[in-house]
Amino acid sequence: MTHTLHIVGGGMAGSEAAWQAAQMGVPVVLHEMRPNVETFAHRTGHFGEMVCSNSFRSDDNEQNAVGLLHWEMRAANGLIMSAADHHRLPAGGALAVDRDPFAETVTARLNAHPLISTSFEEITELPDDGQWIIATGPLTSPGLGAAISAETGAEALAFFDAIAPIVYADSIDMDQAWKQSRYDKGETEDERTAYINCPMDRDQYEAFIDALLAADKTEFHEGETAGYFDGCLPIEVMAERGRETLRFGPMKPVGLTNPHQPDVKAYAVVQLRRDNALGTLYNIVGFQTKMKYGAQTDVFRMIPGLQDASFARLGGIHRNTFINSPTLLDDQMRLRSRPNVRFAGQITGVEGYVESAAMGMLAGRMAAGEILGQPVDVPPNTTATGALITHISGGAEAKTFQPMNVNFGLFPPVDGLKGGRRGRKDRYKAYTDRAKIDWAGWLAQFALDAA
Repeated sequence: MTHTLHIVGGGMAGSEAAWQAAQMGVPVVLHEMRPNVETFAHRTGHFGEMVCSNSFRSDDNEQNAVGLLHWEMRAANGLIMSAADHHRLPAGGALAVDRDPFAETVTARLNAHPLISTSFEEITELPDDGQWIIATGPLTSPGLGAAISAETGAEALAFFDAIAPIVYADSIDMDQAWKQSRYDKGETEDERTAYINCPMDRDQYEAFIDALLAADKTEFHEGETAGYFDGCLPIEVMAERGRETLRFGPMKPVGLTNPHQPDVKAYAVVQLRRDNALGTLYNIVGFQTKMKYGAQTDVFRMIPGLQDASFARLGGIHRNTFINSPTLLDDQMRLRSRPNVRFAGQITGVEGYVESAAMGMLAGRMAAGEILGQPVDVPPNTTATGALITHISGGAEAKTFQPMNVNFGLFPPVDGLKGGRRGRKDRYKAYTDRAKIDWAGWLAQFALDAA
């Protein structure tokens, strides 16, 4: 008799897990507390709502680890990647997504699946029986977080994450700003002009840094000891590390030419990326912030071209929760102390939309396989998905475990290749070639099961 799989959390991981398990023929109940219980970052009750950036990062599946992960998720008929491709926005070599239609598509496809039902309630306890996946993400509710801490016997680890502001396009002064992707990347004109650029000379940059450092910022409560995820540092924290840090980070001017002053090289450039298909909204790339709202408008309007900017959303900071997966989870993503419960997504210590969805895909297939009596093998660590699960289930050092994006440093070396920067392109291509063969081999087990 087929049993039902319960999944808590309707974000990237939970949505993907529900889809994958249902596609294997297992009934799923997807438990989501929104919109009945709100969070700091969410605006809707949709599944798969994007709350930070709208970018899935690089889509290059030959030279980039996250692009390879895109490829693997597409090969696995992933819901998240299918919806992302359907609502893709021009973004050079990156995969950027029109966030609201994307979430609406994810929601509609889950609601339409005959084996998926939804329950809008807050789950505050770890269940004793049945098959469950906890995919509540970085904004796990306090009640469930306390239950997880009580079960694991230790405080859940945490870090702080920040989101960037979004600007109305018609409030950007295009007499000062211009459209261009860095180094004119992209095959079409739309892709080559996917970003809006705002230039600064040295005096403007120095004044901006001064204002940034002096601005009122959100202070943490006494006892908050969590650090930041390095891939999403607030701009103020970057500026505190050195006055030139931003100019060599999100404000680097290289690969851009200002058509208003083609002979003048900007000292720094602020880039904005299209946030919706209509082109009416743009987010400020890399400008995650913990500045208070009033300070944000004052400081960001110092940017040439944004002096009259109108903001659809200001930035903010929130506390993210993740577990010490190398200690707590086995390679089937099960909680060692309670094996009827799996964890998936960002709460496991992976970072990024696609990484979260990939762990949801894996948890959904593994749970469905267990229910059906057809155990699912762990993917080879030579694949992007396999490298991630290997990392979080024991490959990482538990004492220093922190959230991690997929990267080639998680992959075992390819035999016969020499290291060094000169051979990096060949090395990365060897990684991706090997991964695609091994991923196809891993997926073959499901074709055999279906047969």
